Amino acid sequence: MGLPVRVTRTSAIRGTMAGLALLTTMSLMGCPARHGSLRPGDDSRSPQSAASSSASPSPAPSSSAAAPAPAPVPPGAPRTVPAVREFTQRTGPGWRPAPGARVVADPGGPLADEGRKLAGDLQLGFGAGPARAGDVELTLRPGQPGGPESYELATHDRKVTITAPDEAGVFYGTRTVLQAVRSGGGLPEGDVHDRPDRAQRGLNLDTARKNFTADWIEGRLREMADLKLNQLGLHFSDDQGFRIESSSHPEIVSPEHLTKAEVRRITALAGSLHITVVPEIDSPGHLGAVIAAHPGLQLRDASGTAARGAVDIANPQSARIVDDLLREYAPLFPGAWFHLGADEYRALMAKDPQASYPRLAEAARRKYGARARVQDLATGWLNDRAAVVRSVGKTPKAWNDGFFPGGVVSPDKGVQVEYWTGKELGARPPQDYLNEGRTLVNLNDEYLYYVLGEPNQFRYPTGERIYRDWSPGVLRGTTAVAQAQSGPDRVAGGRLAVWCDRAQAQTADQVAAGIRMPLAAVAQRLWDPRPPRLAWADFTALAGRVRH
Repeated sequence: MGLPVRVTRTSAIRGTMAGLALLTTMSLMGCPARHGSLRPGDDSRSPQSAASSSASPSPAPSSSAAAPAPAPVPPGAPRTVPAVREFTQRTGPGWRPAPGARVVADPGGPLADEGRKLAGDLQLGFGAGPARAGDVELTLRPGQPGGPESYELATHDRKVTITAPDEAGVFYGTRTVLQAVRSGGGLPEGDVHDRPDRAQRGLNLDTARKNFTADWIEGRLREMADLKLNQLGLHFSDDQGFRIESSSHPEIVSPEHLTKAEVRRITALAGSLHITVVPEIDSPGHLGAVIAAHPGLQLRDASGTAARGAVDIANPQSARIVDDLLREYAPLFPGAWFHLGADEYRALMAKDPQASYPRLAEAARRKYGARARVQDLATGWLNDRAAVVRSVGKTPKAWNDGFFPGGVVSPDKGVQVEYWTGKELGARPPQDYLNEGRTLVNLNDEYLYYVLGEPNQFRYPTGERIYRDWSPGVLRGTTAVAQAQSGPDRVAGGRLAVWCDRAQAQTADQVAAGIRMPLAAVAQRLWDPRPPRLAWADFTALAGRVRH
């Protein structure tokens, strides 16, 4: 994605627009807004379907010649979360939504959905050009520098123009317009040049241990979209439940689950908001829901004790069932990724896996040679599952504690590492993975784990701590990796993660409220990793005004 754009931070001169003559280049957040009141039930209401939410409003009537011009918008960078990266102030009245204003894009073109959504959000008309004073015009400009999620937003002579090389960038430009209206009534005169620092930015959601409804998930997608987040991880299989309808293995599905029709609705909404949904079937651990229906797959140690949630990877039937599920669900999720889990396999959490699980050790030697160990059998399992998801067009991800050094079998170099912990037995520091040439995604459990019930010394993360102390390079604990290896090409992004270890500790509404500010802080730090300009209290107030 390249290095962050260097910008200056000279404050804009305050005063009336009529007297403004000084050209000022600004970046970042502008002035703090007062805290808007929070509407009860926003996070728990049943949102409309993607189709109805993007419907075009009735065309607004043309404004009469005698209609008064909207009041000028005070100078200063648009106030948004995340903050715009670069803003150049110019002399002029700015733009406010007014009677007769439209969002302009080709109704049959690639930006029609983005145009209709913004028109609906602001209760403006929508239609084809040419654009006139008062309108917001959306335009694709292939080859425009900055990357596919970048955009340029120009506010001149009471008209707004958003250009981007890709639809995602245009969409983020429309979110800047929406937030600027919510926070300050409109856009100041000037030019925004904006882009994210990290390619993967989002939320990870454990629906396996706690059932979340489709409506609730859709509410989070809308919240994420306004924050310019682009990835939702869906962990829907674990020891406590399997939460998506299955035709290949209906016997494993929990009574409370999402139907495939609901998943298609979720992914359709996500796609319209430029969010990728990443499914996760965690294996060979965390498969208790599968084992409950297939007890013959249960892994047992030398004494016959069951290893919680772990399937016997020496049993070919274990791989058959997991591969059935991977192939079944791949077409249901149109995004590029499939998460394979691979964490906390009980056999490899033993002090001596070979002694504790001699059947696995023997299977490893039989398959990979006399020097092979249990870790090689597990690595082969991960590599085989990666090959399956590649065969159906997906790129694999896995948790960092599923990658083991020094074995006769090496982990597939094409599996992206999602780094979450340094606390597990034998866990390696993130620098090891970077030295191997791997790309990491940051889910640091010190800052980014929202674990229901706060077990195992976890504490609910605060937005303030993330905002002040965390950055994409802080992958483990509180210390960043070397700066030369923490750029966007090595640490691709991060996600806030909700884990439902004690599912009844909070209601779904409480979870939504609890993650609101941590999610906003993550959005800010992944969009622009530089230390934020606003004080935390001011950022909180601004987030209250611009929230969905």
